[in-house]
Amino acid sequence: MGGQCPPTLSLLSLRPLRLCGLLYMTEQKTLPSKLVRNIREKSIELILFLAAFSSVATTVAILFILIKESLAFFTQISLWDFLTDTQWTPLFGDAHYGILPLLTGTLMTSMVALTVAIPMGTIAAIYLSEFASNTLREIVKPCLELLAAIPTVVYGYFALLFVSPLLQKVFPELSYFNMLSAGLVMGIMIIPFISSISEDAMRSVPLGLREGSYAMGATRLQTALKVVFPAGISGISAAYILATSRAVGETMIVAVAAGLQPKIVWHPFQQGATITAYIVQVSLGDLPHGTIEYQTIFAAGLTLVLMTLVLNIIGHFLAKHYREIY
Repeated sequence: MGGQCPPTLSLLSLRPLRLCGLLYMTEQKTLPSKLVRNIREKSIELILFLAAFSSVATTVAILFILIKESLAFFTQISLWDFLTDTQWTPLFGDAHYGILPLLTGTLMTSMVALTVAIPMGTIAAIYLSEFASNTLREIVKPCLELLAAIPTVVYGYFALLFVSPLLQKVFPELSYFNMLSAGLVMGIMIIPFISSISEDAMRSVPLGLREGSYAMGATRLQTALKVVFPAGISGISAAYILATSRAVGETMIVAVAAGLQPKIVWHPFQQGATITAYIVQVSLGDLPHGTIEYQTIFAAGLTLVLMTLVLNIIGHFLAKHYREIY
């Protein structure tokens, strides 16, 4: 009896031990699951961060290369000559490095393209958003967006072999290579950018605004133009800026159909060259690395980047302004 505990005492002493054992086993099972969950969440967070950082790093790397090569170019050519000289002949014996001919060609084709794309894209967006049935919208919108999937080199040869001869029947004095046909086809190409984004912006307008307009006696067209369009102008202006950037940066259409003669153009019937077309033209040759002819590519590219940067800044402030109003 001296070495044995009373039954009641042994049960009372074993109960806390059992509870402690159960808690210990529960903690042993919970801790690994929490640890695995934390590791998994941190891994996902790291992957998302790397995905976001890669885009920023790529942009910074592109800008670094452009600025580095451009600075080497501007150590030999003054910025004033680059901006004011009316000739661009870096590959000729009498070399000139004025960006104005390429700049005017880029602006000319972009203006023609936007003259086509903005009205047609906006009308298509208003119709799809406010007038088309759901079935028709599901059919028309993917077909319209297929225009953006066609390779741009196909558009270029379409402009050269179909649109230019067609325009020459109307304008006999039109050159076979011209900025007009390239700009028209480019405008057709960027219609989906405007129509799709603008239609999404207008469909995101609250239904209450439409119902309030109808309650005041407005028609569907009046509601679309005076209520829905102004309310969605933030997204619509972003679509316009995106389309402008797309037109400014287009390469193959202008390289094939607009000609490759860098000269100042004041009329779309003339042929000319754009910044992107020059980059393509020179990149195909065997230019020694580090020469001034090679560095002109980066100077022209930096000019194009600055143009698109200005457009994006304008689009940001327009979107912010209209968002505050509406």
